[in-house]
Amino acid sequence: MAGLRRDEVAALAGVSLSYYSRLEQGRELSPSPRVLEAMARALQLGDEDKRELFRLARPGARRTKSPVRVERVRPHLRQLIESWTRTPAFIIGHAQDLLATNALADALYRDFAQHDNVLRMLFLDPAAKTFYRNAERARHRAVADLQQTAASTPEDPRILELVGELSVRSGEFRALWAREYTRVPPYDVKQVCHSVVGDLELRHEALNIRSAPGQQLIILQAEPSSPSADGLALLGSINAPEMPHQQNPAHGA
Repeated sequence: MAGLRRDEVAALAGVSLSYYSRLEQGRELSPSPRVLEAMARALQLGDEDKRELFRLARPGARRTKSPVRVERVRPHLRQLIESWTRTPAFIIGHAQDLLATNALADALYRDFAQHDNVLRMLFLDPAAKTFYRNAERARHRAVADLQQTAASTPEDPRILELVGELSVRSGEFRALWAREYTRVPPYDVKQVCHSVVGDLELRHEALNIRSAPGQQLIILQAEPSSPSADGLALLGSINAPEMPHQQNPAHGA
């Protein structure tokens, strides 16, 4: 498309300016098909030019495909978070995929149709609009975090797949991904509105797991003796598994 600046083309394609610059300079060797489709639409390429774009972007003789990273949660970490009955907790991978959750986290996010990836929940699930009191801040932070990870592993297949999907399906993600984040905004108090227990204020902590680089343990804590703590307690009691009925020996058959 004639007359567009680099940053405008990058925004239309749903990629960051630095990523688009690497594409132009031939330093980005593994753009995903979805990114290439987005680039073709942004540049309004015809069928022949589009085929040429794909051919140039994927010269098989010089390309080696990055292996898919398999992420697993260590059993003792899974057992740890499952033992926390009053604190929602979960473990995410390098692309913010949810790898493990405890029962209270499942109950907290019960209004979401999908529980697979933080960014997909934020940008693609309608529940995010009513659940988060400040959804915009949550999205900015998630995108900035993903940009930092993508900068250190630019050819990671999972990240390329996720960015391609979100770029196609969410205009808001495309706009945020085109921005240059110099730092990741700090975690703070997460204000949410649960459909059953109402408003909650939860302190959001993210801890890097040194035994599994790229994974983070996310903990959501309420202030002791606060309305939010009462709300979590109620949420936990509502979703607690029912204990099998014990017959009183004094009233035997």
